[in-house]
Amino acid sequence: MFGSHLSIAGGMVNALEKAQQFKMDCVQVFTKNQRQWGVRPLDPAERADWLSKLKELTWHRKRGPRRVVSHNSYLINLASPDSEVWVKSLALQRVEIERCEELSIPLCVGHPGAHLGRAPKAGSPHQLGGEPGRDELEGLKRIARALDQIHRDLPGYRTITCLETTAGSGSNLGYDFRHLAWLRANIAQPERVGFCFDTCHVTAAGYDMTTDMKADAVLGEWDEICGLGNLLAFHLNDSMGEVGSRKDRHAHIGDGNCGRPCFRAIVNRQAFKNVPKILETPKGVDDRGLEWDLVNLRRLKRLARPRTGSR
Repeated sequence: MFGSHLSIAGGMVNALEKAQQFKMDCVQVFTKNQRQWGVRPLDPAERADWLSKLKELTWHRKRGPRRVVSHNSYLINLASPDSEVWVKSLALQRVEIERCEELSIPLCVGHPGAHLGRAPKAGSPHQLGGEPGRDELEGLKRIARALDQIHRDLPGYRTITCLETTAGSGSNLGYDFRHLAWLRANIAQPERVGFCFDTCHVTAAGYDMTTDMKADAVLGEWDEICGLGNLLAFHLNDSMGEVGSRKDRHAHIGDGNCGRPCFRAIVNRQAFKNVPKILETPKGVDDRGLEWDLVNLRRLKRLARPRTGSR
């Protein structure tokens, strides 16, 4: 289940065409311009082309692996203490879910949000595993309130919101696994929320997966706190920043500080066999003229090895 975030320039269906060309198993897209608050309605012809291609790829099925992921707008901040921004963010997130539903996209990934209150000093590491601070807790409550409102507004929708792990730069929430677990435990319809595990973000937040033993320990900690069954998507990115750097800067697989054991532990774990693993690594071509997506996919597949039993 390897794929990448692909461009929808020229039409959303182009992302599916590119995924097919690269023999990917899954894909992530934006459903709109992610840097604008304004949203144009989905074009009926564009929607029809998209749905037709999904059917051709057999990625439209309600049963089986979820192969298509949307990422919401970076403008959204459901943790904002500013009531105007919070209301705008809630409205835009509702639109994101509505568009996913129209396009038969089962997963909508988004960063939890930034509380904009007191944050750790730049360069200082996180203290993982503790209780949320006062400003963090208030931000988490605002996120939960927003998700509850969206779920009330959109009853019966199948698209699941996937809250993403973050590096925790500034006042961003989600750097600690406990933040995500708190959110799912404190919303009225937890079945409508899952999680996305970003390897760059987790590393930068301070979770060390640089050896096989440490990688297994981090995944074990995740299972204890958030549950493996609630992990519905991966972003597989290496990290330019070191462990605990709090720097959200993606690198090509094997060229950063996550360590190969980080990726090896994920791609070989039976529990993640049908979980989409999405690249968000830099685009372009390498010095041989190969597209970096293909290079990174090959690097991940080389790390995959047959193993007996399941983990």
